[in-house]
Amino acid sequence: MLGLNRLPGISAEAEALPDGVHIRLQIAPGARFENPIHLCFGVVPAEGVQRILTDFDIGAGAEVEFMAHCTFPNATKVQHIMEGQIHVGPGATMRYKETHYHGESGGVEVLPKAQVTVDEDGKYFTEFNLSRGRVGRMVFDYGVDVAARGLAELTAKALGYGDDEIIVRETIRLNGEYARGLAKSRIAVRDHAHSDVYGTTEGHAPFARGHVDCIEIVRGRAIATAVPIVKVTDDRAMVTHEAAIGAVGKKELETLMARGLDEETAVDVIVRGMLGE
Repeated sequence: MLGLNRLPGISAEAEALPDGVHIRLQIAPGARFENPIHLCFGVVPAEGVQRILTDFDIGAGAEVEFMAHCTFPNATKVQHIMEGQIHVGPGATMRYKETHYHGESGGVEVLPKAQVTVDEDGKYFTEFNLSRGRVGRMVFDYGVDVAARGLAELTAKALGYGDDEIIVRETIRLNGEYARGLAKSRIAVRDHAHSDVYGTTEGHAPFARGHVDCIEIVRGRAIATAVPIVKVTDDRAMVTHEAAIGAVGKKELETLMARGLDEETAVDVIVRGMLGE
């Protein structure tokens, strides 16, 4: 653990572990921050285990954005384990954007897991991006419970190649009236990589609205699977889903090639665009 800076409105404790760190962070009720709070994690050696335990408590009415970077440039046998407990208080807003960079060996196992509770009128947004370097093996597993008039949006983006393995599990439970949720994934795989995406949204209260949105692009001998799951236990709730798996669109490909790009470069541009790059 190299450093920890504190700001007014933030109560933060970081406990060094033999194989990682335990972070306890509280945002004071009503606190606002001009800039994102930056978190940086990495493993420089070729082998090792890094375990990140996080407890985040966002006070009522607070607004905060986190920007996290994780890098494993030399990894040949690295395991990155992240387990989070997140509470977004009434009327609070939390945004969390996590970006990974891996080396080209494919020797990384990334295991992010979080349980999130969003109180009344709270908002939670998270975006996970792993599109630079080999994925290795990734299991993304997030579950969110949303109270009345709350909102949760989960986005996972990943690019796999070689023999990478990508597993995404996003679950949103809409437990309060007028709760809203979106489980969104954008995955591209090529070579012999494979991906499995499980997006689940459940409507358990009147006027809850949820949607599962999955798009996967497949090239070469890669394999992609999408399993959207919707569950409704209140007849006034509505949950929808859409999933699309296939090659790059012919029209988009021809448009870029007509502008002078070769096919491989054109496909790469389309994939990067889908991943928000």
